[in-house]
Amino acid sequence: QYKFRDLTIEELKDVSKTYPNFTFSMNTYTFKDGSQKDLLNFSGTVPVKYGNSYNIPIHLWILDSHPFAPPICFLKPTANMGIAVGKHVDARGRIYLPYLQNWSHPKSSLIGLIKEMIAKFEEELPLYSLSSSDAARQSELLSYIAKITEGETDMKSRSKTRDRNEECFNKITVVGAGDLGIACVLAVAAKDIADKVVLLDLSEAAAKGGTMDLEIFAVPNVEISKDFSASADSKVVVLTVNSLGNAQTYLDVIQSNVDLFRGIIPAVTHYSQNAVLLVASHPVEVMTFVSWKLSSFPKSRVIGVGANLDSERFRYILTNLLKAEVLAKDAWVIGEQGEDKVPSWISCNVAANQTEAMAARNSREKVANRAMEVLKGKGQRSWSVGLSVADLADSILKDKRKVHSVSTLAKGCCNINSEVFLSLPCILGTSGVIEMVRLEEDPLVQEKLQSSAGSIHDLQQQLKL
Repeated sequence: QYKFRDLTIEELKDVSKTYPNFTFSMNTYTFKDGSQKDLLNFSGTVPVKYGNSYNIPIHLWILDSHPFAPPICFLKPTANMGIAVGKHVDARGRIYLPYLQNWSHPKSSLIGLIKEMIAKFEEELPLYSLSSSDAARQSELLSYIAKITEGETDMKSRSKTRDRNEECFNKITVVGAGDLGIACVLAVAAKDIADKVVLLDLSEAAAKGGTMDLEIFAVPNVEISKDFSASADSKVVVLTVNSLGNAQTYLDVIQSNVDLFRGIIPAVTHYSQNAVLLVASHPVEVMTFVSWKLSSFPKSRVIGVGANLDSERFRYILTNLLKAEVLAKDAWVIGEQGEDKVPSWISCNVAANQTEAMAARNSREKVANRAMEVLKGKGQRSWSVGLSVADLADSILKDKRKVHSVSTLAKGCCNINSEVFLSLPCILGTSGVIEMVRLEEDPLVQEKLQSSAGSIHDLQQQLKL
């Protein structure tokens, strides 16, 4: 079930031409969490010069999201070979290379990976010859490694893995080490929401300012990595990356982000298949839609930060500045981020008498307009969005069943027939959106939502997914 079958086949053809000794097959691979999947893999030898010439045996597993996620690479030593543990190889023979950490389609390829592998092995030979007694012990070790890497771990080992995974361990991964990503990490750490936070730094510059400072001051339970595998088993994955590139138009900016997500979403969803995706990248409605399409996750587990921050501010302004606490109780900001967002209410607490109801509605509208004017003066700085992200993550991880205004699939709501994401009040829990809360019927609000949905849909139609 390879998502990008044609691209994968083309790459394997190139490998076969360049390295005709490689053999290809389909086998079961067992991941760290004990889950299994049938994957394409190939094995063979690569020529390495280290004084003499050596043929180093390797075994590569091709993930079903290839070429947008890197392969899993192992040495495959014979019984008379020992593994020389070093900076590129661990005791199990797993291969780690900068090329894998910085994998990005279409720049990265299997041929390019093998070339870097050869170059690194020529700097530090990964295998050595064993004596006969060592070879016997190595044979036992290789047998165990083969079981791990070829999907044949015994039931006892799988049972232990399941037991470990059943423990309550709240892990959040934040993708992107820009100002927003770091703000999210600090906010989550400050609120003590997660047992572990992983910050995936996808920048090409080593020791980028904020990331370096996080390392220097050692924020508890925070890991910084460039390897997508560090995100494995996350319950929430926060997406904060924005790629401007050389974009000239607004559409170019969004397309640049889409291209970036094409390399990110398959990788993070591969390692965290049950996660809730929480999108904070811009424009949030479009990028949440893109994340949903690329992940193939159910709509309930793909959420945009949407108008959560605006809603919290709106209710705070109503309660504390305008002294309208009764109105604030059911008040929400919904729709599209930016100038087109609108205030709305879950339920209408107006009088039964039609005249009184109209007067109450007009009074409420005046107060809401004043609150929205105050809200316009509030910018969305990285740290404020970070606090909003932490608020949403808290509701998800702790299954609070709290209502938030978040970007969710709006199709079927307010006569919207297209697949677009808009901010609407939703109950959040461990599985993401549990239920959408019914809004008061207001023709003007519905008209604005339909207008936003139409413009967003038109924009999405111009994108190349």
